[in-house]
Amino acid sequence: MQDNHLYEYAVIRVVPRVEREEFLNIGIILFCKKAKFINVLFHLNKEKIEALSNDFDIEQLECNLTSLAKIANGAKDGGPIAAFEIPERFRWLTAIRSSAIQTSRPHPGLCQDLEKTIQRLFEELVL
Repeated sequence: MQDNHLYEYAVIRVVPRVEREEFLNIGIILFCKKAKFINVLFHLNKEKIEALSNDFDIEQLECNLTSLAKIANGAKDGGPIAAFEIPERFRWLTAIRSSAIQTSRPHPGLCQDLEKTIQRLFEELVL
């Protein structure tokens, strides 16, 4: 029998026009301290984003999301924050900010398979 993993996740949102506070869910960050696991999945629905703001820079958004994934994964080209320990990276990624990319508050859960869980959350909350 597998152990349950206590995990936290946050939904990544794009807010094309911050002053209007309208957003679309575009990704998931899932973190488990005990398993030393962190992962980011994202998907951009360009048509939906353009419906909220027809002049939003989607290419820049893709670059920023790629940077978030590099930070989460601790990539060598992810900058100084990517060198932080996994819990600190998760806290930095989920810090409250008022920019075009925001995250929900972290939510806890228990699961046996972290990869399956992030896929399920991604499908339920993003796709």
